[in-house]
Amino acid sequence: MTEQHFMLPADKHNAKLVDLVHPMDWKNPTPDGRYNLVAVGAGTAGLVAAAGSAGLGAKVALVERDMMGGDCLNTGCVPSKGIISTARTAATIRDAGHFGIRVPDGVKVDFTGTMERMRKLRAELAPNDSVRRFSAMGIDVYLGQARFTDNDTLEVAGSTLQFKKAVITTGARAVIPAIPGLDQVDYLTNETIFSLTELPKKFGVVGAGPIGCEMAQTFSRFGSEVLLIQTRNGILPREDRDAARCIRVALERDGVVFKDWARNLRVEPAKDGKIRMLVDSQNDGLDEVVDQLLVAVGRIPNVEGLGLDVAGVKYSGQGVVVNDNLRTTNPNIFAAGDVCSSCRFTHSADFQARIVISNALFMGRSRSSKLTIPWCTYTDPEIAHVGLYKDQACEKGIETDTFTQELRDVDRCILDDKTDGFVRVHVRKGTDRIVGATIVATNAGDMISEITMAMKHGIGLKKISRTIHPYPTQAEAIRKVGDQYSRSRLTPRVKSLMESWFRWTR
Repeated sequence: MTEQHFMLPADKHNAKLVDLVHPMDWKNPTPDGRYNLVAVGAGTAGLVAAAGSAGLGAKVALVERDMMGGDCLNTGCVPSKGIISTARTAATIRDAGHFGIRVPDGVKVDFTGTMERMRKLRAELAPNDSVRRFSAMGIDVYLGQARFTDNDTLEVAGSTLQFKKAVITTGARAVIPAIPGLDQVDYLTNETIFSLTELPKKFGVVGAGPIGCEMAQTFSRFGSEVLLIQTRNGILPREDRDAARCIRVALERDGVVFKDWARNLRVEPAKDGKIRMLVDSQNDGLDEVVDQLLVAVGRIPNVEGLGLDVAGVKYSGQGVVVNDNLRTTNPNIFAAGDVCSSCRFTHSADFQARIVISNALFMGRSRSSKLTIPWCTYTDPEIAHVGLYKDQACEKGIETDTFTQELRDVDRCILDDKTDGFVRVHVRKGTDRIVGATIVATNAGDMISEITMAMKHGIGLKKISRTIHPYPTQAEAIRKVGDQYSRSRLTPRVKSLMESWFRWTR
């Protein structure tokens, strides 16, 4: 059987979680014949591939060395959004004075209660990803480390599984940067931060990507003094620069202090388990002691210990190498999710797994490049994007027109005091065909789906402008972008012709 697994703190909620996603009393089945599909890794991609294949009648095995549900359930989307929701509520109460509401005693966050709520909700969601649920689907669930032993076999916990097809869905983990002294201190990653039970008075964050920004703002709203150390790429380097600036302003407004010294940063132990952060500089150095330090500088695929060389599967530090059909260099083995994709999102892994089902079991030719994948960073305001940025379009030789609707000119945003942000849409020059969009808004993650659907089904800004949106809503900003496009079609020549027509028909 596998080694013992646990989640800290050892309370009833985490005990329930472990009992669902890695039960200590689980007995692996005995292999009986060849499987149509073996999924190695029970994160989102593995769960979807296994459930979808079994639902179609395939003989399926699912292997997981750690916790069913993967990063999303246990250390990612679910716990992070659980505490972000508390932080947003605290900020709403803090800012209630803008609405004429007085909170005389201010806002005090019960951090212990907040974290317990998160653990409770995570455990309540865990049955969806549980060992017993997937076993009840007719899937053979194996707990243990998988290792390929040939082109069409793998070993797990002493059992040998034969397969017709396999899919590698082992996900990714936190990158640990080469910061001098880091190996001498107890730092946090996204895999350990949700085990905290006491709010750090001073909280250091290294990395201003999505995880770093979300947690920096959240802990600042909880009451921590937050110091955010940027890497050389700055805040949210992947995003539209105007959008990233909006988020930086929002974080600074919430009390987050930015420092730009990540390249020269070193750390060392301090008294009482604290961590000293140091940068030597002739101009403006850094010497701060923090209670906790979160390292959030990216993710690295889990490719070690799988016997990929034996199976003829090519891989690198960037993950498993796949073609557009998600097939590896072994024609019988596919990969999906964070282990092979640059789009490391739960919803991306979900739809890549659907491609694997089609291509592995039915000789399909579905292509991952055809997926239209939106994403969202859950700061406040949120920042969501889909498609190409303007510079990416330019690199591909696509000329664009850009239309931007500021939220300060949208009635609902004014009424809600949520005017920081915008909707920005790029279209092919001279047309209304959308090639990309960025939204910065309180509910940007919900709003981006309208544009994603439009892109997927070839709906342009012209039709969006003719679609009635309820008034007043934030989504009306998208319709206003459509109106901007429509007005752009009223060229001087068209306007002159219209004026002639009106004169003639008076």
